[in-house]
Amino acid sequence: MNITRSPEIRKTVICQVCAAVIGFVGCLFFSVPAAFVLIGVSAAVIFIQLYSLSKRQNKLSMLCDEIDRILHGADTADFGEYREGELSILSAEIQKMTVRLREQNSALYRDKQFMKEALEDMSHQLRTPLTTVMLVLGMLREPELSRQQRAEHIQELHRLLSRMQWMLETLLSLSRLEAGAVEFKTEDIHVEKLIGAALEPLSIAIELKNITVHTEIEGSPVFRGDIQYLTEAVVNILKNCMEHTPDGGVITVSVAENGLYTEITVTDSGSGIPEQELLHIFERFYRGSEFSKNGYGIGLSFAQKIISSQNGSIQVRNAKPHGAEFEIRMYKTVV
Repeated sequence: MNITRSPEIRKTVICQVCAAVIGFVGCLFFSVPAAFVLIGVSAAVIFIQLYSLSKRQNKLSMLCDEIDRILHGADTADFGEYREGELSILSAEIQKMTVRLREQNSALYRDKQFMKEALEDMSHQLRTPLTTVMLVLGMLREPELSRQQRAEHIQELHRLLSRMQWMLETLLSLSRLEAGAVEFKTEDIHVEKLIGAALEPLSIAIELKNITVHTEIEGSPVFRGDIQYLTEAVVNILKNCMEHTPDGGVITVSVAENGLYTEITVTDSGSGIPEQELLHIFERFYRGSEFSKNGYGIGLSFAQKIISSQNGSIQVRNAKPHGAEFEIRMYKTVV
């Protein structure tokens, strides 16, 4: 890099040369040898300074080239040559910024891939019920349909559209939770009231399947949280248990409390969860073999996100002799 391109350096050199010339001329009146010594020392100082500035400018140029490589997609950056002085501090900060930007870029890429996969999953999940809706609508146009057949087709349409509405609303709520756009309320929640509110929207479906719900609550446990969102979480867990409990089966909801947490355990009398699926059961859009063939794979993910966002945890395991068991713990202190 040509250091004379810098206006500040040019001004500095011109001032130093002028000072040396003035000193040389002044010394000539007193001592000619002293004047030449002065001009020689001044020339040496200016040369050393220019050499030092030239090396500094070259390093800055190399630093700029390294940054330009990063901006054009280079995977690695070498700042090892800048080990001393202000340039080492600058290069260290740039390296930190580079690492941070690379991490953010990787996170954005993962988010982009996740959104792509999520949209593909959503379109796949909606395609089947939409196809069925179109088929049923075509059947409804048949003029020879009986009143009973028409009523059955309309009921099927209502069921399909209700499931699609539930999926879209759940996905929207889950997206808002993951984006941090939800502000949870903090209030005292009586567990008995929470369980009752969660069972209410499922009462008709539970009755149609002739499922018995046993509720076992020790004392009057209370914890703090947002009852609206936690009710949705428990509804999704109960809904999952109901869907995998055979007609005439049993769902047990037991509640216990200690000094650390309030524990809600939901157990069904179904066939349980395959061992290979236990680790994935809370993943969004995860659908295993027989266990999750009727679901969309978002209800349990939504429930886990709500619970974990309010200082809680949820685990799942197989109950003995059979069935699935969900264990919710709402902690009284931050964990």
